[in-house]
Amino acid sequence: MLILTASDIRDITRHIGLEQFINRATASLKQDFGRWDSYCLSPRYATYFPQGVIELMPCSDNEFYTFKYVNGHPGNVLNGKLSVAAIGQISDAGNGYPLMLCDMTLLTAIRTAATSMLAASYLARSTAKSLAVIGTGAQAEFQTVGFAGNYALEKIFYFDIDSGAMVKYARNLAGLSLDLIPCGSILEAVHGADIVTTATAAKHRQMLFGLQEIAPGTHINAIGGDCPGKTELPAQLLRQVKLVVEYTPQSLIEGEIQQGDAGLIHAELAELVCGTKIGRDNNREITLFDSVGFALEDFSILRIVYKLVTEFKFGTEIAMLPEVEDPKDLFGFLAS
Repeated sequence: MLILTASDIRDITRHIGLEQFINRATASLKQDFGRWDSYCLSPRYATYFPQGVIELMPCSDNEFYTFKYVNGHPGNVLNGKLSVAAIGQISDAGNGYPLMLCDMTLLTAIRTAATSMLAASYLARSTAKSLAVIGTGAQAEFQTVGFAGNYALEKIFYFDIDSGAMVKYARNLAGLSLDLIPCGSILEAVHGADIVTTATAAKHRQMLFGLQEIAPGTHINAIGGDCPGKTELPAQLLRQVKLVVEYTPQSLIEGEIQQGDAGLIHAELAELVCGTKIGRDNNREITLFDSVGFALEDFSILRIVYKLVTEFKFGTEIAMLPEVEDPKDLFGFLAS
Protein backbone atom coordinates (compact mmCIF):
# COMPACT_ATOMS: atom_id res chain seq x y z
CA MET A 1 0.00 0.00 0.00
CA LEU A 2 1.02 3.61 -0.49
CA ILE A 3 2.09 5.78 2.44
CA LEU A 4 1.89 9.56 2.09
CA THR A 5 3.41 11.83 4.72
CA ALA A 6 2.69 15.52 5.24
CA SER A 7 5.83 16.22 3.20
CA ASP A 8 4.39 14.23 0.30
CA ILE A 9 1.14 16.22 0.46
CA ARG A 10 3.18 19.44 0.49
CA ASP A 11 5.12 18.25 -2.58
CA ILE A 12 1.88 17.44 -4.45
CA THR A 13 0.52 20.89 -3.57
CA ARG A 14 3.67 22.58 -4.83
CA HIS A 15 3.61 20.48 -7.99
CA ILE A 16 0.10 21.48 -9.07
CA GLY A 17 -0.30 24.73 -7.07
CA LEU A 18 -2.63 25.30 -4.11
CA GLU A 19 -5.26 27.20 -6.09
CA GLN A 20 -5.36 24.47 -8.73
CA PHE A 21 -5.50 21.79 -6.03
CA ILE A 22 -8.52 23.49 -4.44
CA ASN A 23 -10.18 23.81 -7.84
CA ARG A 24 -9.58 20.13 -8.62
CA ALA A 25 -11.00 19.20 -5.23
CA THR A 26 -14.04 21.41 -5.86
CA ALA A 27 -14.70 19.69 -9.18
CA SER A 28 -14.35 16.29 -7.52
CA LEU A 29 -16.75 17.32 -4.75
CA LYS A 30 -19.32 18.50 -7.28
CA GLN A 31 -19.13 15.16 -9.04
CA ASP A 32 -19.41 13.21 -5.79
CA PHE A 33 -22.19 15.29 -4.21
CA GLY A 34 -23.97 14.91 -7.55
CA ARG A 35 -24.25 11.14 -7.00
CA TRP A 36 -25.38 11.40 -3.39
CA ASP A 37 -27.47 8.21 -3.51
CA SER A 38 -24.41 6.13 -4.46
CA TYR A 39 -22.90 6.26 -0.99
CA CYS A 40 -23.21 4.55 2.35
CA LEU A 41 -23.45 7.64 4.59
CA SER A 42 -23.49 8.18 8.33
CA PRO A 43 -22.68 10.94 10.83
CA ARG A 44 -19.14 10.78 12.16
CA TYR A 45 -18.38 8.77 15.26
CA ALA A 46 -17.18 11.19 17.93
CA THR A 47 -15.66 10.64 21.37
CA TYR A 48 -15.70 13.77 23.49
CA PHE A 49 -13.21 14.66 26.20
CA PRO A 50 -13.04 17.74 28.43
CA GLN A 51 -10.05 18.91 26.39
CA GLY A 52 -11.36 18.06 22.90
CA VAL A 53 -12.78 15.45 20.57
CA ILE A 54 -11.54 12.49 18.49
CA GLU A 55 -13.61 11.42 15.49
CA LEU A 56 -13.82 8.69 12.87
CA MET A 57 -15.44 9.63 9.56
CA PRO A 58 -16.29 6.73 7.18
CA CYS A 59 -17.78 6.86 3.68
CA SER A 60 -17.99 4.40 0.81
CA ASP A 61 -19.41 3.64 -2.61
CA ASN A 62 -19.09 0.37 -4.55
CA GLU A 63 -15.50 1.16 -5.59
CA PHE A 64 -13.80 2.70 -2.56
CA TYR A 65 -14.12 2.74 1.22
CA THR A 66 -12.52 5.66 3.04
CA PHE A 67 -12.22 6.88 6.58
CA LYS A 68 -10.55 9.74 8.38
CA TYR A 69 -9.29 9.86 11.95
CA VAL A 70 -9.27 13.45 13.18
CA ASN A 71 -9.04 15.29 16.48
CA GLY A 72 -10.09 18.74 17.65
CA HIS A 73 -8.12 20.03 20.64
CA PRO A 74 -8.06 23.86 20.68
CA GLY A 75 -5.73 23.94 23.70
CA ASN A 76 -2.98 22.15 21.77
CA VAL A 77 -1.66 25.43 20.36
CA LEU A 78 -0.56 26.44 23.85
CA ASN A 79 1.79 23.44 23.79
CA GLY A 80 3.07 24.01 20.26
CA LYS A 81 0.85 21.34 18.68
CA LEU A 82 -1.80 21.58 15.97
CA SER A 83 -5.37 21.85 17.23
CA VAL A 84 -6.48 19.58 14.37
CA ALA A 85 -4.46 16.61 13.08
CA ALA A 86 -5.76 13.86 10.83
CA ILE A 87 -4.86 10.70 8.94
CA GLY A 88 -6.96 8.98 6.28
CA GLN A 89 -7.19 5.72 4.38
CA ILE A 90 -8.69 4.66 1.06
CA SER A 91 -9.37 0.98 0.44
CA ASP A 92 -10.56 -1.17 -2.45
CA ALA A 93 -14.22 -1.90 -1.66
CA GLY A 94 -14.08 -4.98 -3.88
CA ASN A 95 -11.55 -6.90 -1.77
CA GLY A 96 -11.17 -4.74 1.34
CA TYR A 97 -7.44 -4.21 0.88
CA PRO A 98 -6.05 -0.79 1.87
CA LEU A 99 -4.65 1.17 -1.07
CA MET A 100 -3.26 4.30 0.61
CA LEU A 101 -2.73 5.68 4.11
CA CYS A 102 -1.90 9.37 4.32
CA ASP A 103 -1.67 12.50 6.40
CA MET A 104 -4.92 14.42 6.10
CA THR A 105 -4.11 17.47 8.20
CA LEU A 106 -3.31 19.50 5.08
CA LEU A 107 -5.92 17.69 2.99
CA THR A 108 -8.66 18.55 5.49
CA ALA A 109 -7.86 22.24 5.08
CA ILE A 110 -7.84 21.90 1.27
CA ARG A 111 -11.11 19.95 1.09
CA THR A 112 -12.75 22.37 3.54
CA ALA A 113 -11.82 25.27 1.26
CA ALA A 114 -13.07 23.30 -1.75
CA THR A 115 -16.39 22.57 -0.04
CA SER A 116 -16.76 26.27 0.72
CA MET A 117 -16.14 27.03 -2.96
CA LEU A 118 -18.74 24.50 -4.06
CA ALA A 119 -21.39 25.88 -1.71
CA ALA A 120 -20.56 29.47 -2.64
CA SER A 121 -21.02 28.69 -6.33
CA TYR A 122 -24.73 28.23 -5.53
CA LEU A 123 -25.14 30.69 -2.66
CA ALA A 124 -22.81 33.67 -3.14
CA ARG A 125 -23.27 36.42 -5.71
CA SER A 126 -20.99 35.82 -8.67
CA THR A 127 -20.13 39.53 -8.59
CA ALA A 128 -18.72 39.39 -5.02
CA LYS A 129 -15.89 41.88 -4.59
CA SER A 130 -15.05 41.64 -0.89
CA LEU A 131 -14.36 38.91 1.63
CA ALA A 132 -14.31 39.10 5.43
CA VAL A 133 -12.39 36.41 7.33
CA ILE A 134 -13.22 36.08 11.03
CA GLY A 135 -10.62 33.87 12.68
CA THR A 136 -7.19 33.71 11.05
CA GLY A 137 -6.06 30.35 12.37
CA ALA A 138 -5.05 27.26 10.40
CA GLN A 139 -7.97 27.33 7.94
CA ALA A 140 -7.91 31.03 7.02
CA GLU A 141 -5.28 31.11 4.27
CA PHE A 142 -6.80 28.11 2.45
CA GLN A 143 -10.23 29.75 2.48
CA THR A 144 -8.77 33.02 1.23
CA VAL A 145 -6.82 31.41 -1.62
CA GLY A 146 -9.95 29.53 -2.66
CA PHE A 147 -12.22 32.58 -2.72
CA ALA A 148 -9.58 34.79 -4.33
CA GLY A 149 -9.18 32.24 -7.11
CA ASN A 150 -12.90 32.10 -7.84
CA TYR A 151 -14.06 35.70 -7.35
CA ALA A 152 -12.69 39.06 -8.46
CA LEU A 153 -12.02 40.16 -4.89
CA GLU A 154 -10.91 43.75 -4.47
CA LYS A 155 -10.63 43.78 -0.67
CA ILE A 156 -10.14 41.16 2.04
CA PHE A 157 -10.94 42.24 5.59
CA TYR A 158 -9.72 40.09 8.47
CA PHE A 159 -9.87 39.92 12.25
CA ASP A 160 -8.77 37.60 15.03
CA ILE A 161 -8.68 38.10 18.79
CA ASP A 162 -5.07 36.84 18.55
CA SER A 163 -3.00 39.61 16.96
CA GLY A 164 -0.21 37.11 16.31
CA ALA A 165 -2.55 35.04 14.16
CA MET A 166 -3.39 38.16 12.15
CA VAL A 167 0.32 38.83 11.58
CA LYS A 168 0.82 35.20 10.49
CA TYR A 169 -2.12 35.41 8.08
CA ALA A 170 -0.81 38.60 6.44
CA ARG A 171 2.72 37.19 6.19
CA ASN A 172 1.60 33.94 4.56
CA LEU A 173 -0.50 35.75 1.93
CA ALA A 174 1.90 38.64 1.30
CA GLY A 175 3.08 37.28 -2.06
CA LEU A 176 -0.37 36.84 -3.61
CA SER A 177 -1.11 40.48 -4.53
CA LEU A 178 -4.25 40.60 -2.39
CA ASP A 179 -5.52 43.78 -0.77
CA LEU A 180 -5.49 42.60 2.86
CA ILE A 181 -7.07 44.97 5.36
CA PRO A 182 -6.59 44.23 9.09
CA CYS A 183 -9.56 45.22 11.24
CA GLY A 184 -9.91 46.12 14.89
CA SER A 185 -13.16 44.24 15.43
CA ILE A 186 -15.50 41.67 13.91
CA LEU A 187 -18.09 44.30 13.09
CA GLU A 188 -15.54 46.42 11.25
CA ALA A 189 -14.51 43.38 9.18
CA VAL A 190 -18.00 42.20 8.18
CA HIS A 191 -19.46 45.65 7.48
CA GLY A 192 -20.41 45.66 3.78
CA ALA A 193 -18.54 42.43 2.93
CA ASP A 194 -20.06 40.33 0.13
CA ILE A 195 -18.82 37.03 1.59
CA VAL A 196 -18.10 36.37 5.28
CA THR A 197 -16.13 33.31 6.38
CA THR A 198 -16.21 32.46 10.08
CA ALA A 199 -13.47 30.08 11.21
CA THR A 200 -13.10 30.49 14.96
CA ALA A 201 -11.91 27.75 17.32
CA ALA A 202 -13.47 28.48 20.72
CA LYS A 203 -15.62 25.54 21.85
CA HIS A 204 -18.59 27.44 23.23
CA ARG A 205 -21.61 29.35 21.98
CA GLN A 206 -20.63 32.65 20.38
CA MET A 207 -22.50 35.47 18.68
CA LEU A 208 -19.90 36.89 16.32
CA PHE A 209 -22.41 39.20 14.61
CA GLY A 210 -26.11 39.56 13.97
CA LEU A 211 -28.17 40.12 10.88
CA GLN A 212 -28.15 43.87 11.41
CA GLU A 213 -24.34 43.97 11.13
CA ILE A 214 -24.16 42.57 7.60
CA ALA A 215 -25.36 43.91 4.27
CA PRO A 216 -28.24 42.55 2.18
CA GLY A 217 -26.99 39.91 -0.23
CA THR A 218 -24.18 38.68 2.02
CA HIS A 219 -23.18 35.03 1.85
CA ILE A 220 -22.02 33.62 5.20
CA ASN A 221 -19.65 30.65 5.05
CA ALA A 222 -19.69 29.31 8.63
CA ILE A 223 -17.02 26.64 9.06
CA GLY A 224 -16.08 27.03 12.73
CA GLY A 225 -18.92 25.07 14.31
CA ASP A 226 -18.10 21.35 14.40
CA CYS A 227 -19.28 19.85 17.68
CA PRO A 228 -22.17 20.03 20.16
CA GLY A 229 -22.19 23.26 22.16
CA LYS A 230 -19.93 25.11 19.69
CA THR A 231 -21.60 27.76 17.54
CA GLU A 232 -20.57 31.09 16.04
CA LEU A 233 -23.85 32.82 15.17
CA PRO A 234 -27.00 33.81 17.12
CA ALA A 235 -30.01 31.51 16.87
CA GLN A 236 -32.19 34.40 15.66
CA LEU A 237 -30.04 34.81 12.56
CA LEU A 238 -30.77 31.23 11.46
CA ARG A 239 -34.45 32.06 11.10
CA GLN A 240 -33.73 35.01 8.81
CA VAL A 241 -31.40 33.48 6.21
CA LYS A 242 -31.45 30.80 3.51
CA LEU A 243 -29.65 27.98 5.33
CA VAL A 244 -27.85 25.08 3.63
CA VAL A 245 -26.11 22.15 5.36
CA GLU A 246 -24.03 19.17 4.26
CA TYR A 247 -25.81 16.24 5.96
CA THR A 248 -28.80 17.02 8.14
CA PRO A 249 -28.40 14.24 10.79
CA GLN A 250 -24.85 15.39 11.54
CA SER A 251 -25.49 19.13 11.21
CA LEU A 252 -28.33 19.01 13.76
CA ILE A 253 -25.81 17.70 16.30
CA GLU A 254 -22.80 19.85 15.44
CA GLY A 255 -23.72 22.83 13.27
CA GLU A 256 -25.18 26.25 13.84
CA ILE A 257 -28.54 24.55 13.29
CA GLN A 258 -28.14 22.69 16.62
CA GLN A 259 -29.70 25.88 18.05
CA GLY A 260 -32.84 25.36 15.95
CA ASP A 261 -34.48 22.48 14.12
CA ALA A 262 -34.54 20.80 10.73
CA GLY A 263 -37.42 22.99 9.62
CA LEU A 264 -35.01 25.92 9.26
CA ILE A 265 -32.91 24.07 6.69
CA HIS A 266 -33.58 25.11 3.10
CA ALA A 267 -31.49 22.34 1.53
CA GLU A 268 -28.59 19.96 1.82
CA LEU A 269 -25.66 20.82 -0.43
CA ALA A 270 -26.29 17.73 -2.56
CA GLU A 271 -29.78 19.01 -3.39
CA LEU A 272 -28.26 22.19 -4.84
CA VAL A 273 -25.70 20.21 -6.82
CA CYS A 274 -28.35 17.79 -8.14
CA GLY A 275 -30.69 20.66 -9.01
CA THR A 276 -33.62 19.50 -6.89
CA LYS A 277 -33.50 22.77 -4.93
CA ILE A 278 -32.18 26.19 -5.92
CA GLY A 279 -29.56 28.24 -4.11
CA ARG A 280 -29.60 32.02 -4.22
CA ASP A 281 -32.86 33.55 -5.49
CA ASN A 282 -31.82 37.18 -5.77
CA ASN A 283 -29.07 39.65 -4.97
CA ARG A 284 -30.53 40.78 -1.65
CA GLU A 285 -31.19 37.57 0.22
CA ILE A 286 -28.69 36.48 2.87
CA THR A 287 -27.43 32.92 2.54
CA LEU A 288 -25.68 30.72 5.10
CA PHE A 289 -23.65 27.59 4.49
CA ASP A 290 -23.59 25.85 7.86
CA SER A 291 -20.56 23.63 7.32
CA VAL A 292 -19.33 21.10 9.89
CA GLY A 293 -17.20 18.89 7.63
CA PHE A 294 -18.60 15.62 6.29
CA ALA A 295 -17.04 12.25 5.43
CA LEU A 296 -18.01 12.46 1.74
CA GLU A 297 -15.65 15.44 1.45
CA ASP A 298 -12.78 13.29 2.76
CA PHE A 299 -13.80 10.48 0.38
CA SER A 300 -13.62 12.95 -2.50
CA ILE A 301 -10.20 14.38 -1.67
CA LEU A 302 -8.75 10.92 -0.96
CA ARG A 303 -10.06 9.72 -4.32
CA ILE A 304 -8.34 12.47 -6.30
CA VAL A 305 -5.13 12.30 -4.23
CA TYR A 306 -4.89 8.56 -4.90
CA LYS A 307 -5.22 9.32 -8.59
CA LEU A 308 -2.58 12.08 -8.39
CA VAL A 309 0.00 10.01 -6.51
CA THR A 310 -0.34 7.08 -8.87
CA GLU A 311 0.00 9.45 -11.83
CA PHE A 312 2.95 11.48 -10.50
CA LYS A 313 4.61 8.75 -8.38
CA PHE A 314 4.50 10.44 -4.99
CA GLY A 315 4.61 8.54 -1.71
CA THR A 316 6.25 5.29 -0.61
CA GLU A 317 5.03 1.80 -1.40
CA ILE A 318 5.34 -0.57 1.56
CA ALA A 319 4.33 -4.18 2.20
CA MET A 320 2.30 -3.64 5.37
CA LEU A 321 0.12 -6.77 5.18
CA PRO A 322 1.30 -10.41 5.28
CA GLU A 323 2.17 -11.77 1.84
CA VAL A 324 1.42 -15.51 1.72
CA GLU A 325 1.36 -18.16 -0.97
CA ASP A 326 -1.60 -19.92 0.63
CA PRO A 327 -4.27 -17.45 1.85
CA LYS A 328 -5.50 -20.10 4.31
CA ASP A 329 -2.06 -20.49 5.91
CA LEU A 330 -1.62 -17.27 7.90
CA PHE A 331 0.19 -19.17 10.66
CA GLY A 332 2.83 -20.24 8.17
CA PHE A 333 3.81 -16.61 7.64
CA LEU A 334 5.37 -16.62 11.11
CA ALA A 335 7.86 -19.27 10.06
CA SER A 336 8.66 -17.79 6.64
